[in-house]
Amino acid sequence: MATLERLGPDDLKAVVTTYRDALRAHQAPINRLNVYPVPDGDTGTNMALTLESVVAGLDGTSGMPDVCQAISRGSLMGARGNSGVILSQILRGIADGCREHADVGAPELAKALSSASDAAYAAVMRPVEGTILTVVKAAAGGAATSEGSLCGMFDAAKAAGATALANTPEQLPVLKQAGVVDAGGAGFQLLLDAFLHVVDGRPLPEPEDVESAPAIEYTPEIDAAHDSVSDLRYEVMYFLEAPDETVPHFKNVWAGIGDSIVVVGGDGLWNCHIHTDDIGAAVEAALDAGRPRNIRVTDLLEQVEEERWVREAAVPEDEPDLEPVPTAVVAVATGEGIRRIFRSLGVQQIVSGGQSMNPSTEQLLTAVQAAPADEVVILPNNKNIIPVAEQVDTLTDKTVRVVKTRGIAQGFAALLEYDPESTGDENAKAMEAAAGRVVAGEVTRAVRASTCDLGPIAEGDYLGITDDGIRAIAPGLADAVTGLLDVLVTDDHEIVTLIEGEGATAADTRRVTEWVHDNRPDASVEVHHGGQPLYPYLVSIE
Repeated sequence: MATLERLGPDDLKAVVTTYRDALRAHQAPINRLNVYPVPDGDTGTNMALTLESVVAGLDGTSGMPDVCQAISRGSLMGARGNSGVILSQILRGIADGCREHADVGAPELAKALSSASDAAYAAVMRPVEGTILTVVKAAAGGAATSEGSLCGMFDAAKAAGATALANTPEQLPVLKQAGVVDAGGAGFQLLLDAFLHVVDGRPLPEPEDVESAPAIEYTPEIDAAHDSVSDLRYEVMYFLEAPDETVPHFKNVWAGIGDSIVVVGGDGLWNCHIHTDDIGAAVEAALDAGRPRNIRVTDLLEQVEEERWVREAAVPEDEPDLEPVPTAVVAVATGEGIRRIFRSLGVQQIVSGGQSMNPSTEQLLTAVQAAPADEVVILPNNKNIIPVAEQVDTLTDKTVRVVKTRGIAQGFAALLEYDPESTGDENAKAMEAAAGRVVAGEVTRAVRASTCDLGPIAEGDYLGITDDGIRAIAPGLADAVTGLLDVLVTDDHEIVTLIEGEGATAADTRRVTEWVHDNRPDASVEVHHGGQPLYPYLVSIE
């Protein structure tokens, strides 16, 4: 193919689509640059999902203004995670630099890269060097020094970005300790590869082997370095519908409660991202400024694959015929078996969600409004969803009470005290007490080598986890479950409940039940099929 010197709108669309495909191909290697050892979405997934939204918005567009508008809006509305929000600003900066031209060459695109860097830095309240921000700034600087062809300009940008990316471990100790470069910066470099592919027919780089991920020391500092460099526990994201003049005050409020703050948008719609330990304050700040929607709260220590949930949540569940009752229950759950059990225990409305699969206030409100009662109890079944659920009562004429269930097992226990003929307050009190009597844990699989207080963790090991952290490590699934139960089950406990998820087998379940029989003879075992992803077993002890 002939090397291009100017790009028209169709070429720009081709760049975006190529970039999406490159991120998909490199998604796993980019994810592996993150540093927490359990399955999660991570930077590669967040960036790829952001580009999926952009590509979807390009369908049917023509002409540079139309294409650029689609890129700007698609990246704003589809941004996922800290890296996705920053990437959205980079794409919006490039789009703004191209919007006023019928086609663009090296001078216009070099200026657009500079605008992209400025927009990315402006979006982050406290920019940190050694991240994607550093890489895009270096790439823009390289582009600005080139006075040659369009291809030569992108070569210079890519070379400067690569040098900056290689240097990120020297700027961020957490990266150096993990032996990796910045994941977001690595994802951005693929955008330059996509430009060179369209301009000069260059082949896209092949993804690296993800099997050779470095072992890293598992420390609290490493735990929190997820998708950013924050040492705070939760990631809160939402769209904020608010007058533009209220946003500076909103940013000032957020500056006092967290970091990794990114607020982007305009004309009354803002995409907001923060890492914080105070979820309630992060949401309340939005209520003071305007109306938040699509609220997502993620525990950065427990984030799991979001794409799977998105697919499951998109499939509507057949609602049973609902008889009016004085008090109804709305529960948050994922997994066919878990939803079936909740139905059998009297739940009228189920909202798809769970760990890192956090439904918005709007989704919970919709379920509350659909519940056949004037009083409703919400079971969040995840600690991250509790503060969002607590917003619902002020948004409806119904009386809403939240029972602060932190897991599925607590939700099951709470429902054993549910009386649809009683009041919301009476139900909430009884259900809260029942949930509080449950000791819970979960088993998942390590996706990379690490260490913890118990010792080294090999990639593929099974981890028994509670709110206090990793309590058991074993190469086999049944051994991890029994190791966790050995820590949690005492002679005072009477019932051990196993909820089987994907990856659980009949043989493993039999080994666990036999262990309980032999080692905790006073406890009985109940087994339920939950079907939850990524966690082969959830356990509860009463």
